[in-house]
Amino acid sequence: MTDHCHPNLDTPPPGGFCRTHELNILLLAALYAVSRVLSRSLAFNETLRDVLRVLHDEAGLTRGLIAVVDAESGKLGVHTLYNPDGPQADDAQYGPGEGIIGLVLEKPRTIKLARVADEPRFLNRQGVYQPDLPFIAVPIKAGGDLKGVLAVQPEAPEDGLLEERAQFVEMVANLIGQSLRLAMDVAQEKSSLLEERDLLRRTVRHQFGFENMVGRSAVMRRVFDQARLVAKWNTTVLIRGETGTGKELIANAIHYNSPRARNALVKLNCAALPENLLESELFGHERGAFTGAVESRKGRFEQAHGGTLFLDEIGEVSAAFQAKLLRILQEGEFERVGGSKTIKVDVRIIAATHRDLETAVDMGDFREDLFYRLNVMPLFLPPLRERIEDIPEIARHLLGKIGADQKRKLTLTDMAQRRLAQHEWPGNVRELENCLERAAVLSEEGSIDVDLIRFPSSRERSTPKPQRSTGIVAVDPVSGANSMADPPGEIDIDNPNLSERERVIAALEQAGWVQAKAARILGMTPRQIAYRIQTLNIEVKQF
Repeated sequence: MTDHCHPNLDTPPPGGFCRTHELNILLLAALYAVSRVLSRSLAFNETLRDVLRVLHDEAGLTRGLIAVVDAESGKLGVHTLYNPDGPQADDAQYGPGEGIIGLVLEKPRTIKLARVADEPRFLNRQGVYQPDLPFIAVPIKAGGDLKGVLAVQPEAPEDGLLEERAQFVEMVANLIGQSLRLAMDVAQEKSSLLEERDLLRRTVRHQFGFENMVGRSAVMRRVFDQARLVAKWNTTVLIRGETGTGKELIANAIHYNSPRARNALVKLNCAALPENLLESELFGHERGAFTGAVESRKGRFEQAHGGTLFLDEIGEVSAAFQAKLLRILQEGEFERVGGSKTIKVDVRIIAATHRDLETAVDMGDFREDLFYRLNVMPLFLPPLRERIEDIPEIARHLLGKIGADQKRKLTLTDMAQRRLAQHEWPGNVRELENCLERAAVLSEEGSIDVDLIRFPSSRERSTPKPQRSTGIVAVDPVSGANSMADPPGEIDIDNPNLSERERVIAALEQAGWVQAKAARILGMTPRQIAYRIQTLNIEVKQF
């Protein structure tokens, strides 16, 4: 905006500011107001009308019109019209060269008319413009491309300041163009993120779909059917089965095929943390609740709000913690550690355990009321030894996964498959995967034959099958000994050739199967050795 009054803007002319100065001050205030409107929101369509209102109220530029280029037709269509004295919208369109608006589309440039009635090409399709007043039309550009036209009509006849007003309208159009470009970038980014999100959802749902889960035996089909049914509802699920049977995979499938799939699936292994950390991990804590709590932190329940919380090894939580867990299952509310504010959450619970919870309830180790809260829909996953017919298909699936990691194709001979079928699989699918990965490492050509199938510290199916654990010793999966057998000779637990399972069993034998004593022998806490006994599938002898 120029000054026609005085070459030194710091020195006003006699008698005060001239009309140019007054207009410049007015337009400067209006420009600031326009910038505030445009910066207020990225919802571009909602701000255009407010911009035209500011031009009317504060700059004396009325009957504002914004037309935008249609991407398909290439024509300008009226998007927003601000006319306090008449119609507020119009569906008129302008092709290149049609009227003054079309001239801007044909050749993007500013057009200034001192008096509308003097221009025969002016169409006035909106029927709102006054013939005796000026008219200004300015292109709106974003990234160098024409995106629209901003047109206004000064509310007073030409007073020699049309040029200043046109410069101001160009500034406003430039601000609109910048906001439009930012809005387009945000919209494009949002669209890309939504496409990526939808792709990930489809991928995850396909990956964890029940139809893609391996297992065609009758017992597994029954499990899949039950899981598919319960996935539709918010029912609490308790997944039961030995270690390595795929309890977490079932939990994934239930969540990602449920109405909660759009929200988070949060997981926690209850046996992996001591009780004091477990409470903070699940419920969160407030700043200063304990040493090291330098800031407030959301727990797993809050993180899973609207989604699903998977509590693995639920049978390992203490009696004191069971009471706290029971409250949130009943009421759906809790307090953070060190806090007093009650927090309500909407979370679906899927729990899992390999323990015999009925026996734990009878022995007083697990609350009966919590058991019934969790055991609404129990799913029992059978051990691998009870679905031998699934082993070939599971083995092919695992070999495909291992082969992808090793970037080569792996195959399994018929003799190797028969040997796999003859094993008891105390470690279930996890042990099968370890066995195949070990065989793949030993195979130079990628073909796995029977000689590469090895079972360290294991026995074949020719020995009697162990019975399902009832809390009392049946048959030890490694030695085959029962509770009435004589203990083996003392084993050196520091022998580097021993597996972790063998070391734990040796320490228990030396301690007379007293876990606290065996923990001291191994330099562990009682909780740590209890967790290893469970995860290593060691059946405890009781005398």
